Amino acid sequence: TDLFDASTIERMARHWLNLLEAIVRQPGQRISELPLLGEDEQQAVLRDWTRNTAAFPDERSIHELIEAQVATAPDAPAVTFGEQTLSYDELNRRANQLAHKLIERGVGPDVLVGIAMERSLDMVVGLLGILKAGGAYVPLDPEYPEDRLSYMFADSGIT
Repeated sequence: TDLFDASTIERMARHWLNLLEAIVRQPGQRISELPLLGEDEQQAVLRDWTRNTAAFPDERSIHELIEAQVATAPDAPAVTFGEQTLSYDELNRRANQLAHKLIERGVGPDVLVGIAMERSLDMVVGLLGILKAGGAYVPLDPEYPEDRLSYMFADSGIT
């Protein structure tokens, strides 16, 4: 009892019971797909934990929001990774260059583009460039074995 307080132990017990009940109801289901949370707890998580106090325009995509920042504060830092920083203008210019190259290679709507990079400023530029070209990105872990990456390419229809 020194490790957890009573409410935490009760919640863990409820989660265990939820899991056991789900196993009985759906014996063929993968455990990873069975619920730990009860319906009321799921709703609380969705409602309370994901509450967003900032208003984001629904009609504008991330690259349009970044372009708006370029117009108002081009030299402001857009993204920082370690000791490196890109301003909104630098980020936008680099992403535009990549987007043009991707479009030349056929990237557009309904085209999936795989991106296998370590976290970096270049990865952010890559993601933004793919979106600006109209494509959708599929993140890939560069540490995966070659055969796993090949399977993921074939399975997802990555360009």
